[in-house]
Amino acid sequence: MKTILLIEDNDDIRNNTAEILELSNYKVIVAENGKVGIERALEHKPHLIICDIMMPLLDGYGVLHAVHKNEAIKNTPFIFLSAKAERGDFRKGMELGADDYITKPFSGSELLDAVDSRLKKMEELKHEFSPALGGLQNAVHTMTGEDILRLIVEGRSINSYKKKQAVYSEGNHPATLFYILKGKVKAFKINEEGKELVTELYGPGDFLGYISMLEGELYQDTAEAMEDCDIALIPKEDFEELLHNNIEVAEKFIRLLARDISAMEKQLLGLAYNSLRKKVAEALLALHTKYKINTDEKFAININRESLASIAGTATESLIRTLGEFRNEKLIDIKDGNILITNLKKLERLIN
Repeated sequence: MKTILLIEDNDDIRNNTAEILELSNYKVIVAENGKVGIERALEHKPHLIICDIMMPLLDGYGVLHAVHKNEAIKNTPFIFLSAKAERGDFRKGMELGADDYITKPFSGSELLDAVDSRLKKMEELKHEFSPALGGLQNAVHTMTGEDILRLIVEGRSINSYKKKQAVYSEGNHPATLFYILKGKVKAFKINEEGKELVTELYGPGDFLGYISMLEGELYQDTAEAMEDCDIALIPKEDFEELLHNNIEVAEKFIRLLARDISAMEKQLLGLAYNSLRKKVAEALLALHTKYKINTDEKFAININRESLASIAGTATESLIRTLGEFRNEKLIDIKDGNILITNLKKLERLIN
């Protein structure tokens, strides 16, 4: 029996909708507002979420955002309910990643058709998508490139890495594409003097190791967990088959390569010409942009000073001195070793 989470603040609509779904042999979990809805989604892991938009405490858009940011439920099909029928509301909902949209008032058949269609599509995707290469080949014909990249990890082996454990090492042959499910990873190079230079930062939803794989060369850097991580492993053969058989996947990785080249050029220019203060400010803003999830919450940069100095491309002593200056200027605060950006706009002005 499929479980559906229904989030609706209107008692009559919630009760009537739940009754229709239960009569169609669905198990229904109800929530009277968005905050409770998120809690019950995490508790019950439903097969589908139906959510009103205009609600107290947390509206439907906020619920969808929270769902997509949580690894446990981010792939759950999501249908909006709303009395609003303006074109802008439909567009905003779909741009945020909703799977469907039902306008109130709706009939029982409209509701069930939308639910059945969405659940059927999800089942088809799960059935077609398997770790075997044949499953991937079948999937590429019915899924978009973004869908493939989101679902590619299903059924894969997942390795757990402890903080400071290497994911891959410079000089080794690439045999696996890595996809981060949880945690943070840094890629870095060591020069002849033993100084570390961070070349890239990764977080949940990022692929790593693909550059050397695409080039057919040895790893040119080392990737190391910055905290405990869960990473899915996609064999090289499956990755190459996807690239050869689906243009959207190939385009996705071409865009990633272009982004990497642009970021590397910017980093090299910064190391060559930026002042110490600008280097440290850019490192803090890079971490803030990369890993901050909810813009409404204060974000604590939890990283040791050696790693932060490596990201900034400066000596640890210089970094610590500059952080002290920033703290005195009330750009940041430091609590229990964590760095809190207290004046984001002023910090951004330092790099412009």
